[in-house]
Amino acid sequence: MKDSRSHAVYNARILIPAMPTRRLSPSRFAGCLLFLAMASLAAPAQSAGPLAGEAAQQLAAKIAAITGRMGISLEVSNRSSLSSPQVEEVRRTLQNALAAAGVRVSSEPVSARVGVTLSEDLQSYVWIGEIQRGDDAPTVVMVTQARPPDSRGKSDAIALTIRKTSLWSQSTRILDVAFWGSARMLVLDPANVTVYQFQERENRWQVEQTLPIAHARPWPRDLRGRLLLRNDQDHVFDAYLPGVLCRSSQNMPLSMSCAESDDPWPLYTDPYYLNAFFSTARNFFTGAVSPPILKNSAVPFFSAAPVPRDDTVHWLIAGLDGQVHLLDGRRDTLIARTGWGSDMVSVHSNCGSGWQVLASSNGGPTGDFIRAYEVPDREPAPVSLPVVFSGEITALWTSREYNTAVAVSHDVEKETYEAFRLTLACGQ
Repeated sequence: MKDSRSHAVYNARILIPAMPTRRLSPSRFAGCLLFLAMASLAAPAQSAGPLAGEAAQQLAAKIAAITGRMGISLEVSNRSSLSSPQVEEVRRTLQNALAAAGVRVSSEPVSARVGVTLSEDLQSYVWIGEIQRGDDAPTVVMVTQARPPDSRGKSDAIALTIRKTSLWSQSTRILDVAFWGSARMLVLDPANVTVYQFQERENRWQVEQTLPIAHARPWPRDLRGRLLLRNDQDHVFDAYLPGVLCRSSQNMPLSMSCAESDDPWPLYTDPYYLNAFFSTARNFFTGAVSPPILKNSAVPFFSAAPVPRDDTVHWLIAGLDGQVHLLDGRRDTLIARTGWGSDMVSVHSNCGSGWQVLASSNGGPTGDFIRAYEVPDREPAPVSLPVVFSGEITALWTSREYNTAVAVSHDVEKETYEAFRLTLACGQ
């Protein structure tokens, strides 16, 4: 079984920096990033263009002034509306400008590591570079460049807010959280399903029952699990873990029986059913699903999200190949994306088209973020500001009613896992 202090991250890690030309403490650095992330409103993709080229030249000059003529590594991450080809254009421009200043960009042993974050607000591009030399505190530089007048405020995206509410925190890994009625909360971890009851007088959750999970084989190192409320005549919930299915009784006090099982995990229920077979030894779904979403099996994937159309439903999946796939029943199409991680779910709301995809980021030194998207065609459009977490996202599941999602993050410094409820609000 995995030690509660260690963690597995399904999102690839990238460098993500912060603000002006001075040394910042880690707390101030994280605060700057949060501010910039919340300032980056959804906007239509535009060409990187001459103005962005000017910003790249200015940023390269500031980086070169600090590093001098030395070899550096360069990582570019995107928290703006630029598309992947546009980000690549910016990266090339920046690398060429650095080379012209005598700075060699290389993957070989280097003297400094440089991370660049591309952000924006409604008026300007905001680009930040973090220069890390040895064990010294990072030096941060920033440039802003006015966006072309015809690109400002021209967004067809709707204004959404993701509300993040803390549910529960503990040192042991949290796999999933579900609510049974208004006064009971179920927390799934590697060893137990714990039932908590809310005590109004003390205004806190108190343990009511602890139901141990029996399993013969050791858990995979990167463990995942899923809780699904049933509330039928037979039982309250099912708990799905790799190669194990646990089922509760119906009445209090609850009992729970666990057995080896190769049953598929129910990722979504009515109206968009999807059951997927989970690998018993790893942390992903094999690609075998029911009902089928392709004529043949889908590629192995970490997570999936339905994208309802007028008379059908398409599916987004985060594949093991690092790509996001759009499946329409006949074709598997790779879609453009900017910095998506491996966790995504669909949430039903009263906003926009009525269905939004919540997707995690690729992460960074200060934590992951989750953002809402709509997929009107084959290009996801951001429709909310990012919600930032203090650690890596280790789980993201939708509720049975589709109206909320549960996200779990791991704060390495505090050595805690924390579960949050995510809800969408319109026009706020």
